[in-house]
Amino acid sequence: MMYELKVLTPTLVGDGQKLSPIDYMVWKDHVNVLDQRRIIKLLAKGPRLEGYLAQVRKAEKLDFASWGGFAQNFAGRRIPFEHPSLTGIWEKQRADVLFIPTFASGPGGPYLPASALRGALHTALMTSRWSDHLVKQLEEKLSGERQPRRPAELAEDAAVGGEGYSRMRPLSLADSAVVPAAAMKVYLVRTSTLVARGGGKLELGWKQAGRGTVDGRRADESTPVFCEMAPEGTTFRGKWTERAYLNQPEVLRALRWKEALPAAKLLGAANESAKRILEMHRQYAETSGLRRVGESVTKLAQRLAEIGGEGNACLLPLGWGGGFLSKTGHPDPSQEGFRRLLRQLPYYARAIQSGLPFPKTRRVVFQGGEPASLPGWVELRLLPGED
Repeated sequence: MMYELKVLTPTLVGDGQKLSPIDYMVWKDHVNVLDQRRIIKLLAKGPRLEGYLAQVRKAEKLDFASWGGFAQNFAGRRIPFEHPSLTGIWEKQRADVLFIPTFASGPGGPYLPASALRGALHTALMTSRWSDHLVKQLEEKLSGERQPRRPAELAEDAAVGGEGYSRMRPLSLADSAVVPAAAMKVYLVRTSTLVARGGGKLELGWKQAGRGTVDGRRADESTPVFCEMAPEGTTFRGKWTERAYLNQPEVLRALRWKEALPAAKLLGAANESAKRILEMHRQYAETSGLRRVGESVTKLAQRLAEIGGEGNACLLPLGWGGGFLSKTGHPDPSQEGFRRLLRQLPYYARAIQSGLPFPKTRRVVFQGGEPASLPGWVELRLLPGED
């Protein structure tokens, strides 16, 4: 069986790598990734090598006036900006914000790592199996003298199963086939937040690294992140295998599983999780006044309604930028029991004690110069009978 994953909003599934500002030059609205091996081999034939290496060691960016010809003739890859206006924005930024996270890529080109897809399905399954009993168990665990290093392990083991008997064990996924490198684009992403005003009113703000928040009407002053992402419509395909022998009655008993977990049930859990997350995103877009983001969320919700009853497809938040809602196994962070848990964790306590909606921030992808969508939403579909 094969899976087909279609990108619905710009998506970054990273490989942990970033392009530094001396790895590339911006020319003709493209990020031109320099082939340093070829450049050094060429310069070694003449007197310019020492000057080039000296600038690479010291400079924050390569001097285009001196070395811009390399962007034209020695670029291993040319990744277009999503919109020509990004060139001007890029030129005004400090070098420390110009490191570009890259999409996972191998010798053949960009691909979707199976671990990212499996992780998203695992989180969705945990969300569907969460219970109030788990919240009480976690509260008891956290109320002790010494807090556990990994507070969520207890809930995860109870809901999905720990190593060796995880409910995800019957599922085996392969990395996708590569897609053309030309399919990728560099997008601009900013982080929005909610700011409390008088009378309990909430307004839009944008995060500015090291300085807090700027007014919602001054998005250009917030800190940008440039990312290599797969655009809407990009399709990844890979192999989906289910180990049927693990669903035999005697195996289920040995693994302490009450029932089998067919693909349709797993995809259904993903759709239920996506429905709840999209509703929270819709409320956020309405509160913050992010009109185009709200329209994008509505479009995703409509697509979810269309495929919800098919049994072989689901929507998922995947990869970088999905934020807390795409990583937590709890179905509703606004529930008071869950907020009590978060209040006991130092890294969430301040946000909960503020009384503001949690989470109050979102990564927002800009398109055409405007905040347009939330990153990482994809449609997963199974294709029976194909190898």
